[in-house]
Amino acid sequence: MSRARFDELIHAPTRLSIVSLLAASEWADFKFIRDSVGLSDSALSKQLTTLEEAGYVEIRKGFVGKRPRTSARLTGAGRTAFDQHVIALQEIVSRSGASVLPR
Repeated sequence: MSRARFDELIHAPTRLSIVSLLAASEWADFKFIRDSVGLSDSALSKQLTTLEEAGYVEIRKGFVGKRPRTSARLTGAGRTAFDQHVIALQEIVSRSGASVLPR
């Protein structure tokens, strides 16, 4: 079982949205991530690069026909960091007496 560990890198709202989206999929297409999170191409590219440099995300570039295609997925380290961050957030929320899940 993972232990609680608040992660400042993941906690930024945009990166938290990206990582939580990637946690729910094996690989996600760049356009799907961009549209789901509501970022521009350049903003998403910057955030993915930050996550990749931390070792949390793997980027795959290729072509479909003549069109470039970029996909991303969480690495094992990224999954562990996300799981630990979620546990830390749940602990913070539970201290307030608030329900972690909506009623």
